[in-house]
Amino acid sequence: MPANKRLEYGGHALVWAGDWTPAGARQAISGAARAGYDYIEIALLDPWKVDISLTKNLLQEYGLRAHASLGLSPITDVTSPNPAIVAQGDALLRQATDVLAGIGGTELCGVIYCALGKYAGPATPQNRANAVAAMQRLADYAAARGININLEVVNRYETNIMNSAREGLEFLAAVNRPNAFLHLDTYHMNIEEDGMEQAVLAVGARLGYVHIGESHRGYLGTGNVNFDPFFNALKKINYQGPIAFESFSSAVVDPALSNALCVWRNLWSDSDDLARHALKFIRARYDRKS
Repeated sequence: MPANKRLEYGGHALVWAGDWTPAGARQAISGAARAGYDYIEIALLDPWKVDISLTKNLLQEYGLRAHASLGLSPITDVTSPNPAIVAQGDALLRQATDVLAGIGGTELCGVIYCALGKYAGPATPQNRANAVAAMQRLADYAAARGININLEVVNRYETNIMNSAREGLEFLAAVNRPNAFLHLDTYHMNIEEDGMEQAVLAVGARLGYVHIGESHRGYLGTGNVNFDPFFNALKKINYQGPIAFESFSSAVVDPALSNALCVWRNLWSDSDDLARHALKFIRARYDRKS
């Protein structure tokens, strides 16, 4: 059975720290707690390096929960026609699931169905079939550990599998697992969707995870994303699940993820101010009456 979702506000770990060393983990978790978040989203790009016991203790110390995200790379791309690469992707996803279960999280999200980055051409039928099969294997593995998988719909420069909510729904239907959901991100929606409201309403009850990001990935409200229709749509579908603030700046760098996401400039330098502003911004829009 899929884990139960509940409305909770979180912050991406890269708002505060660029690694998950003991010092980086404490910096990120304490920062999220100071800002008033319910949970922190940990980027499990290399889950074998995560100290589960340390992370659990820090979460308990600061009274936070945790969920996790990641993006695959060319050497772990489960869409690949090379079975050895698919096997490496499966192993990474299983390890990330084990780490998440070990720290008490229930939501694994992100670009977990392909490599995160620009592809040279469109996905082939085999690529898509491989991705669907990998997500079926992962969903079954995660379900046994009380974890949901949330497949992030991202822009055309970061995947060739699904770039819109409707494409995501088609992919999700092929996966056909009760603990598999879609993950929408306002940064990507601003690029690909016809409207912020229509996409949310189309996904409805299959929406499992939300990222709130500005068009330039800086301070919310200072870019081009039209947030009000998005939050109104969340309320229309009575969304009850994680809502994570995601922002990237060259002030805080994880080399692998920062390079994959092309984070070249400094959009902010004060993590605490950014995080507090974001939570206030999000709450004001989700909590107010339409």
